[in-house]
Amino acid sequence: MDIALVGTGGMMPLPHRNLSSMAARLNGNMLLIDAGEGTQCSLRTLGWGYKQIDTICFTHFHADHISGLPGLLLTMGASRTEPVTMIGPKGLEFIVRSLCVIAPEIPFQIKFIELPAEGTRGLKIDGTDFIISALPVEHSCPCFAYAIEAKRVGKFDAAAAARLNLPVRYWSFLQKGRDVEHEGSIYTPDMVLGAERRGIKIAYCTDSRPTKALPDFIRNADLFICEGLYGDVEKLPKVRKAKHMMYSEAAKLAREGAVKKLWLTHFSPAAVNPKEFLYTAREIFENTYVGYDRLSETVVFEED
Repeated sequence: MDIALVGTGGMMPLPHRNLSSMAARLNGNMLLIDAGEGTQCSLRTLGWGYKQIDTICFTHFHADHISGLPGLLLTMGASRTEPVTMIGPKGLEFIVRSLCVIAPEIPFQIKFIELPAEGTRGLKIDGTDFIISALPVEHSCPCFAYAIEAKRVGKFDAAAAARLNLPVRYWSFLQKGRDVEHEGSIYTPDMVLGAERRGIKIAYCTDSRPTKALPDFIRNADLFICEGLYGDVEKLPKVRKAKHMMYSEAAKLAREGAVKKLWLTHFSPAAVNPKEFLYTAREIFENTYVGYDRLSETVVFEED
């Protein structure tokens, strides 16, 4: 799974820092979380294109997380006619349709999934291999953290497949998790696959205070992307009041959730040099990095 921070800013864009957005690519599909101002420009610079965007998730409806949507959809419409699925808090369809008054020429259908207050687990979007979970978090409006997973089937057992006396041309279907019918009999993947192996998990949280449920929600993620509005401990009262998070608080969540790596994002425009306070996070969770626009990485399955 390819992961990129499209924009890492909060509140207002800066010349070198677009507003919040994250992209993930998997098996020919692309998923976005949030679409702040500048998202389409940063995606263009990243070079990932627009046609593959099948799913757009929204954490919440503050402008710095959704104001880039109309322009992005118009750009996508230049090369895409297939439907796009949007996921977010209640009111999503009203918000998007209102924004799109200024973008009426969108040539594809938009499908809306409005999340219940308690969130969701294991949501599968047709035509993609992304598994999406959402957890309600604590902000000044309804807001969700997301976990994006890629499942991995068990190891293929060629000897077991041979014992079925099923023609070899059907084996690949079973290996990909599909049932096969041959000469009146049904063959299922569990006949030739071992136990499910560890997949890939990416967790994303912005804007929120730390919550009790977050460590379990992000548990064992390969990558946890979390807001760090400020690193300077003197800003803590301000951050608490605005229901955001400090570097140190994101790091504590990463440690408690036993994640592999933490990327900080959603920096205040007043944070001119986000790396200045990186040490406040690394004292708690060593494998912490300051994100920047178009930081990307390919997360691979663990070796057996």
